Amino acid sequence: MECAFSEAEKAFAQDEVPVGAVIVDIQSGKIIAFAHNEMVGQKDPTAHAELLAIQRACLSIETSRLEDCDIYITLEPCPMCAQAISFARLRRLYFGAYDPKGGGVDHGARIFNAPSCHHIPEIIGGVEEQKCGQILKDFFEKKRGV
Repeated sequence: MECAFSEAEKAFAQDEVPVGAVIVDIQSGKIIAFAHNEMVGQKDPTAHAELLAIQRACLSIETSRLEDCDIYITLEPCPMCAQAISFARLRRLYFGAYDPKGGGVDHGARIFNAPSCHHIPEIIGGVEEQKCGQILKDFFEKKRGV
């Protein structure tokens, strides 16, 4: 989660919502992809950290399935990203802060609970929750001028 948090810090510095993601190959234990939100920079509302990390991981190991990989994200994935995690067949999902407003795992659409969900990763939420939540709080307070 430290590496994902480092990515979130990069996003913060670039005035992007500070979310970071890292994908780890469970066989080697090595990080094969990392990303942070780039929606503003890419002018693309789908440039979420999770999607970028999944794309980069698939390119890195030349596959469309990440069955032997885990993803670490600083914020509960939105429904779009949760569905992408399912499609990529990631083994395990670790996330930091919960997102009652926009989350798609424990909140909102609850993608992995839907009968149409093809793959459900093992889910571990609340990892470094306080730290991951604080950077988001700081970012939005800065935006509001608080």
